[in-house]
Amino acid sequence: MKIQNVLVAIPADEAHRAKLEAAAPGASFQYIPAKEVTKEDAQKAEVVIGNVAPALLTGSPNLKWVQLNSAGTDGYTTGALPEGTILTNATGAYGLTISEHMLALTLSLMKHLPTYRDHQAGKLWKDAGPVKSVYGSTVLILGLGDIGGEYARKVKALGAYTIGVRRTKAQKPDYLDELYQMDSLEELLPRADVVAMVLPGTDATCHVMNKERLLLMKKDAILVNVGRGNAIDPAALYEVMQGGHLWGVGLDVTEPEPLPAESPLWELPNLEITPHSSGGFHLQETYERIVNIALRNLSHYQKEEAMENIVDFSTGYRVVK
Repeated sequence: MKIQNVLVAIPADEAHRAKLEAAAPGASFQYIPAKEVTKEDAQKAEVVIGNVAPALLTGSPNLKWVQLNSAGTDGYTTGALPEGTILTNATGAYGLTISEHMLALTLSLMKHLPTYRDHQAGKLWKDAGPVKSVYGSTVLILGLGDIGGEYARKVKALGAYTIGVRRTKAQKPDYLDELYQMDSLEELLPRADVVAMVLPGTDATCHVMNKERLLLMKKDAILVNVGRGNAIDPAALYEVMQGGHLWGVGLDVTEPEPLPAESPLWELPNLEITPHSSGGFHLQETYERIVNIALRNLSHYQKEEAMENIVDFSTGYRVVK
């Protein structure tokens, strides 16, 4: 299937442009940063590589396939794309960098590093007290895609007992000691020393961690969220932490984003916040993986072969074969 017009909305230097163009000989390529793409630009494209705003793609007469540079598909599966459009995501690109960020947040909270940074700012030499270890802890991972699986492998290697929760039934991988579905969540939360959340943004995951479930966690448990901010009720989180529940919380995602300056969450001393920076193009290897997924799919598309990471519009998840 010969491609005519390709809109590339991810960064692409000369070397990466050459690779993309070699993968679709004869096609016309436009390179425009996602934030600068206009409706006219988007409507011309047959193929889009990158996260162009869904509203710009609505009603496109030419669009056949969108290759996202994200694993998340928020906004693209709810009628924004013309019927028949193929949607593929970047699952497999982010496991390395985001799982490392999750591990960094976990260890930082266990070892009181935010507290020591505050002490350093105040030129205060003061011991922050007992710490925790991943070794011997029970870690509950909510969401077992590429990212959740990589995090589970890392904490398992450090001596944790790992429990995974996923949406559908599957065979338990070696890096998990136990595997369940979401309907077991309330039974599992009281067992966990660390709860790590890598859930996508769907109706089913919105405020999945409400006040009742937060209080089911151990008083000295750690909570880490790198999935979607609305998976945790922010008002409930503040209330619970203000009441002395939870050892610490690490958030790379919040509700809303950016987190407003007036949010009381900023004031919690045992809450560590990063500005949705665990993924993106911060790590060069992540970018290379995204480009390689796009290159392989360009080849598959033209040969009318099965493509990687096709998204099921009814669920927002990648189709697992």
